[in-house]
Amino acid sequence: VQLVESGGGLVQPGGSLRLSCAGSGFPFSSYGMSWYRQAPGKERELVAHISGSGGRSDYASSVKGRFTISRDNAKNTVYLQMNSLKPEDTAVYYCKTWPDYWGQGTQVTVSS
Repeated sequence: VQLVESGGGLVQPGGSLRLSCAGSGFPFSSYGMSWYRQAPGKERELVAHISGSGGRSDYASSVKGRFTISRDNAKNTVYLQMNSLKPEDTAVYYCKTWPDYWGQGTQVTVSS
């Protein structure tokens, strides 16, 4: 199983980024996918989750209405569209699948 994130970077407050996570080595469409993040000195937290079919998604209250998780099963890729970014969104973002496979993470920094 391999998960590879991309799309992180430096963005100003109020800006947008789209993260991608490409999966391989498992039946991608059969598994839910999640995005987590970990800020310096804080515990890793769940940001968003999407079902295998993409028909159901859930969000942390801190990002609801600003972030959107989606997936393209034909491309074995899950996305996290992040809008109206705030400095407190600064963290390393990880994708995860069942039972406990993680990507290497991608840094998102929101700063002026």
